[in-house]
Amino acid sequence: MGVRSVCCILLVSLIKSSSAHSDVFTSIGHMTDLLFTEKDLVTSLKEYIRAEESKLEQVKQWAKKLDAVTATATQDPEGFLGHPVNAFKLMKRLNTEWGEVEDLVLKDMSDGFISNLTIQRQYFPNDEDQTGAAKALLRLQDTYQLDTQTISSGDLPGVTTSSLFQSTLTVEDCFELGKIAYSEADYYHTELWMAQALKQLDEGEDTSVDVVSVLDYLSYSVYQQGELERALEHTKRLLSVDPEHQRALGNLKYFDYQLAKQKKAEKEQSAKEESKKEQEKTVGKGEFPEKGNYEQLCRGQGVRMTPRRQSRLFCRYYDSNRHPFYMIGPVKQEDEWDRPRIIRYHDIITEKEMEKVKELAKPRLMRATVHDPQTGKLTTAQYRVSKSAWLVAHEHPVVDRINQRIEDITGLDVKTAEELQVANYGVGGQYEPHFDFGRKDEPDAFKALGTGNRIATWLFYMSDVAAGGATVFPEVGAAVKPMKGTAVFWYNLFSSGEGDYSTRHAACPVLLGNKWVSNKWIHERGQEFRRPCGLKETD
Repeated sequence: MGVRSVCCILLVSLIKSSSAHSDVFTSIGHMTDLLFTEKDLVTSLKEYIRAEESKLEQVKQWAKKLDAVTATATQDPEGFLGHPVNAFKLMKRLNTEWGEVEDLVLKDMSDGFISNLTIQRQYFPNDEDQTGAAKALLRLQDTYQLDTQTISSGDLPGVTTSSLFQSTLTVEDCFELGKIAYSEADYYHTELWMAQALKQLDEGEDTSVDVVSVLDYLSYSVYQQGELERALEHTKRLLSVDPEHQRALGNLKYFDYQLAKQKKAEKEQSAKEESKKEQEKTVGKGEFPEKGNYEQLCRGQGVRMTPRRQSRLFCRYYDSNRHPFYMIGPVKQEDEWDRPRIIRYHDIITEKEMEKVKELAKPRLMRATVHDPQTGKLTTAQYRVSKSAWLVAHEHPVVDRINQRIEDITGLDVKTAEELQVANYGVGGQYEPHFDFGRKDEPDAFKALGTGNRIATWLFYMSDVAAGGATVFPEVGAAVKPMKGTAVFWYNLFSSGEGDYSTRHAACPVLLGNKWVSNKWIHERGQEFRRPCGLKETD
């Protein structure tokens, strides 16, 4: 097949996935398209190499490396991109490194490969995607308390030694992560990743990154965190490599002066300063208790239910209030938590149904939005990283069947419920603590629907997640792990209509794997006789 034919085929396939370049990193479902795009690019690149192999030995080596990556990745795209290091490197390759290949090939004035690459470039991830993937790695690092060596080696929790998809970070990758953190004035992560880049340089890794650049970033990020002695050490090492480095020469004098000044001040007021530091530490520990609880639960280190409470949780076969269908074939019901009551239903959706829901949703996936409590309008937010789509009732028998099943099992009317929402989480995908119901102190987000508040939440898990991705309730300490083919259900409102604030929940960042969920938000209208009001506020 000629280059022109390849270009035409690729153009047609890319037109079908034209939305893939918008917030790509937020959905692994959309990122899989990029893997096949990259594989097609490698094929085109190899054809070009065969035409001018004697002139392009360097490009040939590049193609060989990428061919191995894409051949493995496309065997199981979602599994490959479930490893956050692979997802970040895909963003980096397509946004940065393919441009370098283009520059190299342009020197030879052959337009076969260039025309192919030019066609595809408009669908590539952009700087925002690469930055988003990098920030996701940093978020995973913090939430799951991973050191840079663990991430760089690709040896994440949940990765087996026989995994085909384990990937490592090069010095260039570590350096890029450090630079992205630096651009956000995040000097803590800048230091961590520049130190990792330096470590791999010292171990002799072959790279185009020079030690001077790494030390320049490292010394400044350490200085910004108030570590003058260490900043001075890094600056001295930089000057031992490049004695004429003007910025380092200036910093050396400045750091020396500041360090002498600091030591003098510490000597004069050591007791006062120590007391102040202790106060600052005490204040810092209590600033964000919810975030701490949330991250602990994500790591599986949260509070544990007492044995007495645990003994009151049961598994049972449930006939849904003697519903004729479920009397013949009752569903498997398990108590996950008591207050609020969270119930899990096992084997509640079939493999075929899950695949059909994903198939219907994938072409429509768009960056997930949240309700702005100030304006009541929908907007994107950094604390919700995923893509979602809505499946309308009656558009497919599977959707109708799922909606009816939810109604039969819960006993609630789903005619006034929101459409079935399907969400796919990308690299480090998460949704920080939030309420599903609308509070009285914010604009009525559901007023336009005319169906009242969200009385209950039904959540299907349509994939297993190798590590991370739990649904956690920081207020009470509950943590519900994704289990493919199951669903969880809870009430957001008491029967009095008052909000249950203990239902504040979050979707933990996906550390390893691919997370697909679908949820149904059930509203108050239509439930008047199905769930009557109680006499007490907390009934």
